[in-house]
Amino acid sequence: MKIRILGSGTSSGVPRIGNDWGACDPTEPRNRRTRASVLVSTDTTRILIDTSPDMREQLLTAEVDNVDAVIWTHDHADHCHGIDDLRQVMHARGGEPVRGLARPWTLEQLRTRFEYIFRGRAGYPPVVAGEMLPDAITIGDINVRVVDQPHGGITSAGFRFESGGVSIGYSTDFNDLTDKMQSVYQGMDYWVVDALRRRPHPTHPHLAHTLQWIAACNIGEAALIHMDNSMDYASLAAELPAGVVPGYDGMEIAF
Repeated sequence: MKIRILGSGTSSGVPRIGNDWGACDPTEPRNRRTRASVLVSTDTTRILIDTSPDMREQLLTAEVDNVDAVIWTHDHADHCHGIDDLRQVMHARGGEPVRGLARPWTLEQLRTRFEYIFRGRAGYPPVVAGEMLPDAITIGDINVRVVDQPHGGITSAGFRFESGGVSIGYSTDFNDLTDKMQSVYQGMDYWVVDALRRRPHPTHPHLAHTLQWIAACNIGEAALIHMDNSMDYASLAAELPAGVVPGYDGMEIAF
């Protein structure tokens, strides 16, 4: 099993519009960050997490045109507004709609805002076959455990993926580690996890909290994602503890 970080940036990406690199060195390619998304895969199964506004370029770079399922963490724009590009994935599947899973509230919002994607319109077929995301599900040869994470006034879905004796977690857009989350994430081999910036934020973890939670969950190794333009790659890498690295677009962790 492996996980590919398609996008490691926050909602505004790095650089922000206006060529605003903040504290990030523009000559370091790993500082260029598209919106957060990952691809979890084995030799026989691919699961896409979120449809970011940068999904087209992300999948072109990864040379991926087909997935077995897409799972949405939540309905914020930076995690779902690339949904229309699933049309090309549907075509790559011979016209078969893409399996799309989300928690009930998220799925309801997506169906309301992107009705044509789920129902089709004016001669265009449905692109996604939507279904509710349970607490545990098996997709191909990947077992997925799901936990609701507090994210300001809503929740996002966090994940523990297991296959071949390996466990990989993916957690973005949350602001606290609940007991249930800690139970699900405990002892994972690898965790791709949100660390927005060094300063506290009301709806995302800041660096000190993320490092504290990595230790509390007894994680083997971790990569940080959903980082803004205050998080320079080289500066951050120099201060992180052993086993924790800054994630970057295109990074793959394979087991």
